[in-house]
Amino acid sequence: MIAPGDEAGFASAIDAAAAARTPLTIEGLGSKGGFLRPTQTADTLSTRNFAGIPLYAPQELIITARAGTTLAAVEAKLDEGGQHLIAEPPQYAFLDAPDQTIGGIVAANLSGPRRIAWGAMRDHLMGIRAATGRGEIIRSGGRVLKNVTGLDLCKLFAGSYGTLGVITELTLKILPKPEATGTVMIRGLRPDDAVRALSVALGSPFSVSGAAYLPQEAAMAVGFENTVTIARIEDFAASVAYRTEALAGLLKKFGPADILDTPASLTLWRAVRDAEPLPIQPGDAVWKISVRPSYGASILHAGHAAGLFGYLDWGGGLVFLTGPATDEAHAAVIAAARRAKGEWWLLRAPERLRLSEDAMPRIPPGLAAIRQRVVAAFDPAGILNPGRMFAA
Repeated sequence: MIAPGDEAGFASAIDAAAAARTPLTIEGLGSKGGFLRPTQTADTLSTRNFAGIPLYAPQELIITARAGTTLAAVEAKLDEGGQHLIAEPPQYAFLDAPDQTIGGIVAANLSGPRRIAWGAMRDHLMGIRAATGRGEIIRSGGRVLKNVTGLDLCKLFAGSYGTLGVITELTLKILPKPEATGTVMIRGLRPDDAVRALSVALGSPFSVSGAAYLPQEAAMAVGFENTVTIARIEDFAASVAYRTEALAGLLKKFGPADILDTPASLTLWRAVRDAEPLPIQPGDAVWKISVRPSYGASILHAGHAAGLFGYLDWGGGLVFLTGPATDEAHAAVIAAARRAKGEWWLLRAPERLRLSEDAMPRIPPGLAAIRQRVVAAFDPAGILNPGRMFAA
Protein backbone atom coordinates (compact mmCIF):
# COMPACT_ATOMS: atom_id res chain seq x y z
CA MET A 1 0.00 0.00 0.00
CA ILE A 2 1.16 3.51 -0.88
CA ALA A 3 -0.13 6.14 1.55
CA PRO A 4 1.53 9.54 0.95
CA GLY A 5 1.56 12.20 3.61
CA ASP A 6 1.51 15.13 1.20
CA GLU A 7 -0.08 16.07 -2.09
CA ALA A 8 3.14 15.77 -4.06
CA GLY A 9 3.40 12.15 -2.97
CA PHE A 10 0.15 11.30 -4.78
CA ALA A 11 1.31 12.92 -8.00
CA SER A 12 4.66 11.12 -7.77
CA ALA A 13 3.08 7.72 -7.06
CA ILE A 14 0.61 8.07 -9.93
CA ASP A 15 3.31 9.29 -12.31
CA ALA A 16 5.45 6.24 -11.52
CA ALA A 17 2.50 3.86 -11.86
CA ALA A 18 1.48 5.40 -15.20
CA ALA A 19 5.03 5.07 -16.54
CA ALA A 20 5.09 1.40 -15.54
CA ARG A 21 1.47 0.81 -16.63
CA THR A 22 0.77 -0.47 -13.10
CA PRO A 23 -2.94 -0.28 -12.13
CA LEU A 24 -3.79 1.21 -8.74
CA THR A 25 -6.73 0.72 -6.41
CA ILE A 26 -7.70 4.13 -5.04
CA GLU A 27 -9.12 4.18 -1.52
CA GLY A 28 -9.23 5.97 1.81
CA LEU A 29 -9.77 3.48 4.62
CA GLY A 30 -11.14 0.80 2.31
CA SER A 31 -14.64 1.00 3.82
CA LYS A 32 -16.34 0.92 0.41
CA GLY A 33 -14.20 -1.84 -1.05
CA GLY A 34 -17.34 -3.94 -1.54
CA PHE A 35 -19.15 -1.32 -3.64
CA LEU A 36 -19.70 -1.90 -7.36
CA ARG A 37 -17.12 -4.02 -9.19
CA PRO A 38 -13.80 -5.27 -7.75
CA THR A 39 -10.56 -3.86 -9.12
CA GLN A 40 -7.71 -6.08 -10.29
CA THR A 41 -4.61 -4.09 -9.43
CA ALA A 42 -1.01 -4.52 -8.36
CA ASP A 43 -1.06 -1.93 -5.57
CA THR A 44 -3.26 0.40 -3.53
CA LEU A 45 -2.95 4.17 -3.27
CA SER A 46 -4.59 5.39 -0.07
CA THR A 47 -5.40 8.86 1.29
CA ARG A 48 -5.45 7.63 4.90
CA ASN A 49 -2.23 9.46 5.86
CA PHE A 50 -3.25 12.75 4.26
CA ALA A 51 -5.71 14.11 6.82
CA GLY A 52 -6.52 17.37 8.55
CA ILE A 53 -8.82 20.38 8.35
CA PRO A 54 -6.90 23.38 6.99
CA LEU A 55 -9.91 25.70 7.09
CA TYR A 56 -13.12 25.86 9.07
CA ALA A 57 -15.00 29.15 8.71
CA PRO A 58 -18.33 28.84 10.54
CA GLN A 59 -19.46 32.35 9.66
CA GLU A 60 -18.67 31.74 5.98
CA LEU A 61 -20.46 28.36 6.10
CA ILE A 62 -17.58 26.37 4.62
CA ILE A 63 -15.11 23.72 5.71
CA THR A 64 -12.01 22.48 3.89
CA ALA A 65 -10.65 19.03 4.67
CA ARG A 66 -7.93 16.84 3.27
CA ALA A 67 -9.27 13.70 1.65
CA GLY A 68 -8.04 11.27 4.31
CA THR A 69 -9.87 13.06 7.12
CA THR A 70 -12.47 10.76 8.65
CA LEU A 71 -16.16 11.56 8.64
CA ALA A 72 -16.08 11.39 12.45
CA ALA A 73 -13.34 14.04 12.58
CA VAL A 74 -15.22 16.36 10.22
CA GLU A 75 -18.45 15.97 12.17
CA ALA A 76 -16.63 16.59 15.47
CA LYS A 77 -15.17 19.83 14.12
CA LEU A 78 -18.57 20.97 12.87
CA ASP A 79 -20.13 20.12 16.24
CA GLU A 80 -17.88 22.76 17.79
CA GLY A 81 -19.69 25.38 15.73
CA GLY A 82 -23.15 23.84 15.99
CA GLN A 83 -23.11 22.98 12.28
CA HIS A 84 -23.45 19.91 10.07
CA LEU A 85 -22.93 18.46 6.61
CA ILE A 86 -26.02 19.26 4.56
CA ALA A 87 -26.19 16.02 2.58
CA GLU A 88 -26.19 13.89 5.76
CA PRO A 89 -23.72 11.28 4.41
CA PRO A 90 -24.40 7.74 5.66
CA GLN A 91 -22.12 5.53 7.70
CA TYR A 92 -23.60 2.29 6.38
CA ALA A 93 -23.73 -0.48 8.96
CA PHE A 94 -22.39 -3.00 6.44
CA LEU A 95 -19.23 -1.09 5.49
CA ASP A 96 -15.87 -2.87 5.57
CA ALA A 97 -14.38 -0.41 8.09
CA PRO A 98 -15.72 1.36 11.19
CA ASP A 99 -15.21 4.80 9.67
CA GLN A 100 -14.72 6.34 6.24
CA THR A 101 -12.87 9.30 4.78
CA ILE A 102 -14.52 12.46 3.58
CA GLY A 103 -12.72 12.02 0.24
CA GLY A 104 -14.27 8.58 -0.19
CA ILE A 105 -17.71 9.92 0.63
CA VAL A 106 -17.42 12.58 -2.07
CA ALA A 107 -15.88 10.14 -4.56
CA ALA A 108 -18.94 7.90 -4.07
CA ASN A 109 -21.34 10.87 -3.82
CA LEU A 110 -22.98 9.35 -0.74
CA SER A 111 -26.03 11.19 0.56
CA GLY A 112 -28.53 10.44 3.32
CA PRO A 113 -32.26 11.06 3.84
CA ARG A 114 -31.93 14.85 3.57
CA ARG A 115 -30.90 14.49 -0.06
CA ILE A 116 -34.56 14.63 -1.14
CA ALA A 117 -34.90 18.16 0.26
CA TRP A 118 -31.41 19.67 0.11
CA GLY A 119 -29.62 17.85 -2.68
CA ALA A 120 -26.80 15.33 -2.97
CA MET A 121 -23.25 15.59 -1.62
CA ARG A 122 -22.02 16.88 -4.98
CA ASP A 123 -24.43 19.82 -4.75
CA HIS A 124 -22.59 21.14 -1.70
CA LEU A 125 -19.06 20.61 -3.01
CA MET A 126 -17.51 24.05 -3.48
CA GLY A 127 -13.99 23.09 -4.54
CA ILE A 128 -11.54 20.24 -4.92
CA ARG A 129 -7.88 19.55 -5.42
CA ALA A 130 -6.96 16.24 -7.04
CA ALA A 131 -4.08 14.26 -8.50
CA THR A 132 -5.01 13.02 -11.97
CA GLY A 133 -3.81 9.94 -13.81
CA ARG A 134 -1.28 12.19 -15.55
CA GLY A 135 0.48 12.80 -12.24
CA GLU A 136 -0.73 16.40 -12.20
CA ILE A 137 -2.36 18.33 -9.36
CA ILE A 138 -5.48 20.16 -10.49
CA ARG A 139 -7.79 22.57 -8.71
CA SER A 140 -11.43 23.40 -9.39
CA GLY A 141 -13.83 25.71 -7.59
CA GLY A 142 -12.84 27.64 -4.52
CA ARG A 143 -13.41 28.38 -0.85
CA VAL A 144 -16.28 30.86 -1.12
CA LEU A 145 -19.99 30.23 -1.69
CA LYS A 146 -20.05 32.32 -4.86
CA ASN A 147 -17.22 31.42 -7.20
CA VAL A 148 -16.72 30.92 -10.90
CA THR A 149 -13.17 29.63 -10.76
CA GLY A 150 -12.35 27.50 -13.82
CA LEU A 151 -14.31 24.51 -15.07
CA ASP A 152 -16.75 22.87 -12.66
CA LEU A 153 -14.86 19.62 -12.19
CA CYS A 154 -16.31 19.19 -8.70
CA LYS A 155 -19.49 17.53 -9.92
CA LEU A 156 -17.48 15.43 -12.40
CA PHE A 157 -15.26 14.00 -9.68
CA ALA A 158 -18.11 13.48 -7.20
CA GLY A 159 -19.41 9.98 -7.89
CA SER A 160 -16.47 9.00 -10.12
CA TYR A 161 -15.17 6.44 -7.59
CA GLY A 162 -11.54 7.41 -8.10
CA THR A 163 -11.55 6.64 -11.82
CA LEU A 164 -10.58 10.18 -12.86
CA GLY A 165 -8.09 11.03 -10.14
CA VAL A 166 -7.42 11.03 -6.42
CA ILE A 167 -9.27 13.80 -4.60
CA THR A 168 -6.71 15.23 -2.17
CA GLU A 169 -8.63 18.14 -0.66
CA LEU A 170 -12.20 19.38 -0.77
CA THR A 171 -14.30 22.31 0.38
CA LEU A 172 -17.93 21.82 1.40
CA LYS A 173 -20.78 24.17 2.10
CA ILE A 174 -22.24 23.61 5.58
CA LEU A 175 -25.23 24.85 7.58
CA PRO A 176 -26.18 25.28 11.24
CA LYS A 177 -27.77 22.25 12.89
CA PRO A 178 -31.52 22.61 13.38
CA GLU A 179 -32.65 23.48 16.89
CA ALA A 180 -35.23 20.68 16.89
CA THR A 181 -36.24 17.64 14.84
CA GLY A 182 -39.71 16.12 14.78
CA THR A 183 -41.10 13.06 13.04
CA VAL A 184 -44.67 12.28 12.05
CA MET A 185 -45.14 8.50 12.09
CA ILE A 186 -48.02 6.37 10.84
CA ARG A 187 -48.03 2.67 11.69
CA GLY A 188 -49.36 -0.28 9.74
CA LEU A 189 -49.49 1.07 6.17
CA ARG A 190 -48.83 -1.11 3.15
CA PRO A 191 -46.08 0.05 0.74
CA ASP A 192 -48.40 1.62 -1.86
CA ASP A 193 -50.35 3.59 0.74
CA ALA A 194 -47.12 4.59 2.46
CA VAL A 195 -45.69 6.06 -0.75
CA ARG A 196 -48.92 8.00 -1.29
CA ALA A 197 -48.73 9.36 2.25
CA LEU A 198 -45.09 10.36 1.79
CA SER A 199 -45.96 12.06 -1.49
CA VAL A 200 -48.58 14.14 0.30
CA ALA A 201 -46.07 15.01 3.02
CA LEU A 202 -43.38 16.03 0.55
CA GLY A 203 -45.88 18.09 -1.42
CA SER A 204 -47.05 19.92 1.68
CA PRO A 205 -45.88 23.42 2.67
CA PHE A 206 -44.19 22.06 5.81
CA SER A 207 -40.66 21.55 4.38
CA VAL A 208 -40.27 17.83 5.03
CA SER A 209 -36.57 16.90 5.08
CA GLY A 210 -36.88 13.11 5.26
CA ALA A 211 -39.52 10.64 4.07
CA ALA A 212 -39.12 6.89 4.55
CA TYR A 213 -41.09 3.64 4.86
CA LEU A 214 -39.99 0.64 6.90
CA PRO A 215 -41.82 -2.66 6.26
CA GLN A 216 -42.30 -4.92 9.25
CA GLU A 217 -38.92 -6.69 9.06
CA ALA A 218 -37.08 -3.37 8.76
CA ALA A 219 -39.21 -1.71 11.43
CA MET A 220 -38.54 -4.53 13.88
CA ALA A 221 -34.80 -4.03 13.39
CA VAL A 222 -35.14 -0.54 14.89
CA GLY A 223 -37.62 -1.32 17.64
CA PHE A 224 -41.10 -1.17 16.12
CA GLU A 225 -43.57 -4.06 15.85
CA ASN A 226 -45.36 -2.97 12.67
CA THR A 227 -44.61 -1.04 9.51
CA VAL A 228 -43.83 2.65 9.98
CA THR A 229 -44.17 5.52 7.54
CA ILE A 230 -42.14 8.52 8.70
CA ALA A 231 -41.74 12.15 7.66
CA ARG A 232 -39.19 14.46 9.27
CA ILE A 233 -39.25 18.20 9.90
CA GLU A 234 -36.16 20.14 11.10
CA ASP A 235 -36.06 23.78 12.20
CA PHE A 236 -36.56 26.02 15.22
CA ALA A 237 -38.37 24.29 18.06
CA ALA A 238 -41.58 26.32 17.88
CA SER A 239 -41.77 25.90 14.11
CA VAL A 240 -41.19 22.13 14.30
CA ALA A 241 -43.91 21.77 16.93
CA TYR A 242 -46.44 23.64 14.80
CA ARG A 243 -45.53 21.97 11.52
CA THR A 244 -45.48 18.39 12.82
CA GLU A 245 -48.96 18.86 14.31
CA ALA A 246 -50.21 20.35 11.05
CA LEU A 247 -48.63 17.55 9.00
CA ALA A 248 -50.14 14.90 11.26
CA GLY A 249 -53.55 16.48 10.62
CA LEU A 250 -52.94 16.50 6.88
CA LEU A 251 -52.01 12.81 6.90
CA LYS A 252 -54.82 11.61 9.17
CA LYS A 253 -56.72 10.18 6.17
CA PHE A 254 -53.99 7.52 5.99
CA GLY A 255 -54.25 6.65 9.68
CA PRO A 256 -53.61 8.05 13.16
CA ALA A 257 -50.18 9.58 13.53
CA ASP A 258 -47.68 9.72 16.36
CA ILE A 259 -45.19 12.55 16.73
CA LEU A 260 -41.64 11.72 17.84
CA ASP A 261 -39.60 14.30 19.73
CA THR A 262 -36.06 15.37 18.92
CA PRO A 263 -34.07 12.58 20.67
CA ALA A 264 -36.29 9.81 19.27
CA SER A 265 -36.24 11.40 15.81
CA LEU A 266 -32.47 11.73 15.72
CA THR A 267 -32.03 8.08 16.71
CA LEU A 268 -34.54 6.83 14.12
CA TRP A 269 -33.24 8.89 11.23
CA ARG A 270 -29.64 7.99 12.00
CA ALA A 271 -30.68 4.35 11.68
CA VAL A 272 -32.45 5.04 8.37
CA ARG A 273 -29.42 6.95 7.12
CA ASP A 274 -27.03 4.14 7.99
CA ALA A 275 -29.18 1.28 6.60
CA GLU A 276 -29.58 -0.25 10.05
CA PRO A 277 -33.14 -1.46 9.25
CA LEU A 278 -31.73 -3.94 6.71
CA PRO A 279 -31.97 -7.46 8.18
CA ILE A 280 -28.57 -8.47 6.75
CA GLN A 281 -27.38 -12.02 7.33
CA PRO A 282 -23.81 -13.29 6.82
CA GLY A 283 -23.19 -13.77 3.10
CA ASP A 284 -26.14 -11.61 2.03
CA ALA A 285 -25.91 -9.09 -0.79
CA VAL A 286 -27.07 -5.46 -0.57
CA TRP A 287 -28.59 -3.57 -3.47
CA LYS A 288 -29.41 0.13 -3.76
CA ILE A 289 -32.03 1.03 -6.35
CA SER A 290 -32.97 4.53 -7.48
CA VAL A 291 -36.37 4.97 -9.16
CA ARG A 292 -39.22 7.45 -9.41
CA PRO A 293 -40.87 7.46 -5.97
CA SER A 294 -44.12 6.10 -7.41
CA TYR A 295 -42.25 2.89 -8.35
CA GLY A 296 -40.65 2.31 -4.95
CA ALA A 297 -43.44 0.03 -3.70
CA SER A 298 -43.23 -2.15 -6.82
CA ILE A 299 -39.49 -2.66 -6.24
CA LEU A 300 -40.19 -3.75 -2.66
CA HIS A 301 -42.86 -6.18 -3.88
CA ALA A 302 -40.52 -7.64 -6.53
CA GLY A 303 -37.74 -7.97 -3.98
CA HIS A 304 -39.99 -9.73 -1.49
CA ALA A 305 -41.10 -12.17 -4.19
CA ALA A 306 -37.41 -12.98 -4.74
CA GLY A 307 -36.79 -13.58 -1.03
CA LEU A 308 -35.32 -10.12 -0.35
CA PHE A 309 -36.18 -7.55 2.32
CA GLY A 310 -35.59 -3.84 2.50
CA TYR A 311 -37.06 -0.38 2.99
CA LEU A 312 -37.75 2.90 1.19
CA ASP A 313 -36.12 6.29 1.60
CA TRP A 314 -36.42 9.56 -0.36
CA GLY A 315 -40.22 9.25 -0.44
CA GLY A 316 -39.96 5.91 -2.26
CA GLY A 317 -37.25 6.98 -4.68
CA LEU A 318 -34.46 5.05 -2.96
CA VAL A 319 -34.84 1.35 -2.21
CA PHE A 320 -32.46 -0.75 -0.16
CA LEU A 321 -32.74 -4.53 -0.52
CA THR A 322 -30.82 -7.36 1.08
CA GLY A 323 -30.96 -11.12 0.91
CA PRO A 324 -29.24 -14.21 -0.50
CA ALA A 325 -26.51 -13.34 -2.99
CA THR A 326 -27.85 -15.57 -5.76
CA ASP A 327 -27.90 -15.03 -9.49
CA GLU A 328 -31.69 -15.33 -9.38
CA ALA A 329 -32.05 -12.60 -6.77
CA HIS A 330 -29.68 -10.32 -8.67
CA ALA A 331 -31.61 -10.90 -11.90
CA ALA A 332 -34.90 -10.12 -10.12
CA VAL A 333 -33.53 -6.81 -8.80
CA ILE A 334 -32.25 -5.81 -12.22
CA ALA A 335 -35.51 -6.77 -13.96
CA ALA A 336 -37.58 -4.78 -11.44
CA ALA A 337 -35.30 -1.73 -11.73
CA ARG A 338 -35.41 -1.83 -15.52
CA ARG A 339 -39.21 -2.09 -15.55
CA ALA A 340 -39.26 1.02 -13.38
CA LYS A 341 -36.67 2.73 -15.62
CA GLY A 342 -34.42 3.03 -12.59
CA GLU A 343 -30.83 2.29 -11.71
CA TRP A 344 -29.22 -0.13 -9.29
CA TRP A 345 -25.88 -0.60 -7.55
CA LEU A 346 -24.37 -3.55 -5.73
CA LEU A 347 -23.07 -2.34 -2.37
CA ARG A 348 -22.13 -5.73 -1.00
CA ALA A 349 -21.91 -9.12 -2.72
CA PRO A 350 -19.54 -11.99 -3.45
CA GLU A 351 -16.96 -11.28 -6.12
CA ARG A 352 -18.80 -13.57 -8.52
CA LEU A 353 -21.76 -11.18 -8.63
CA ARG A 354 -19.62 -8.06 -8.50
CA LEU A 355 -17.68 -9.15 -11.58
CA SER A 356 -20.91 -9.20 -13.56
CA GLU A 357 -21.34 -6.45 -16.14
CA ASP A 358 -24.65 -5.77 -14.40
CA ALA A 359 -23.15 -4.84 -11.00
CA MET A 360 -24.47 -1.41 -12.00
CA PRO A 361 -26.42 -0.24 -15.08
CA ARG A 362 -24.65 -0.06 -18.39
CA ILE A 363 -24.74 3.36 -19.96
CA PRO A 364 -25.98 4.06 -23.52
CA PRO A 365 -23.34 3.92 -26.29
CA GLY A 366 -23.36 7.69 -26.83
CA LEU A 367 -22.74 8.45 -23.15
CA ALA A 368 -20.20 5.64 -22.96
CA ALA A 369 -18.20 7.26 -25.76
CA ILE A 370 -18.23 10.60 -23.93
CA ARG A 371 -17.20 8.92 -20.70
CA GLN A 372 -14.30 7.17 -22.43
CA ARG A 373 -13.02 10.50 -23.74
CA VAL A 374 -13.30 12.09 -20.30
CA VAL A 375 -11.43 9.20 -18.65
CA ALA A 376 -8.78 9.31 -21.37
CA ALA A 377 -8.25 13.02 -20.68
CA PHE A 378 -7.69 12.50 -16.96
CA ASP A 379 -6.22 8.99 -16.88
CA PRO A 380 -4.75 8.18 -20.31
CA ALA A 381 -2.90 5.10 -19.03
CA GLY A 382 -6.10 3.69 -17.49
CA ILE A 383 -4.45 2.90 -14.15
CA LEU A 384 -6.90 4.43 -11.65
CA ASN A 385 -9.46 1.96 -10.24
CA PRO A 386 -9.79 0.11 -13.55
CA GLY A 387 -13.01 -1.86 -13.78
CA ARG A 388 -14.55 -0.38 -10.62
CA MET A 389 -17.52 1.14 -12.40
CA PHE A 390 -17.59 -0.71 -15.72
CA ALA A 391 -15.88 -3.77 -17.13
CA ALA A 392 -12.34 -2.82 -18.15
